[in-house]
Amino acid sequence: MLAENPPAVQGTAVADLTVRRAQEGDATAFEQLYRDNAGRIYALCLRMSGDSTKAQELTQDVFVRAWEKLGTFQGGSAFSTWLHRLAVNVVLGDRRSEGVRVHRIYSTDEPEKFDRPARDSDPGTVMDLERAIGQLPPGARAVFVLHDVEGYRHEEIATMQGTAVGTCKAQLHRARRLLREALGR
Repeated sequence: MLAENPPAVQGTAVADLTVRRAQEGDATAFEQLYRDNAGRIYALCLRMSGDSTKAQELTQDVFVRAWEKLGTFQGGSAFSTWLHRLAVNVVLGDRRSEGVRVHRIYSTDEPEKFDRPARDSDPGTVMDLERAIGQLPPGARAVFVLHDVEGYRHEEIATMQGTAVGTCKAQLHRARRLLREALGR
């Protein structure tokens, strides 16, 4: 005997109902969404921040923001996809604000520390970086070069590529991660 709805469809329907209930202000439904997604969001925050304490704080921030913005979720994608994008934005926003808060103080007692090494001083390093950039997937490579090398803002890159700002941010994160792996850092 065939089931009327396959298990995946039934699971999706239950998740959709839980999201709708949470959007209507049902705290119990939101708690269920939290329980269903907290592990994945924590893992994402941990990968992006590299610090378990920071990842816990960011996970909480993501769910606070999710509660505040739940009414904007329209169901065009899975709730977990929407939440993932929200988490990436929260982590990147935190990084930006950290950058504003952290001030670096350099002593000018040793000005040679500010000199760039000559390009020939370690040709293996230069070649490894260029090779690693060349091996990035095309989307990640384009965003990395435009943002980190050319200095364009995410909004400008998104307009140039006809993509969402969040996509550009995700591609840059991916590029940086792949470069760190390729260079063994």
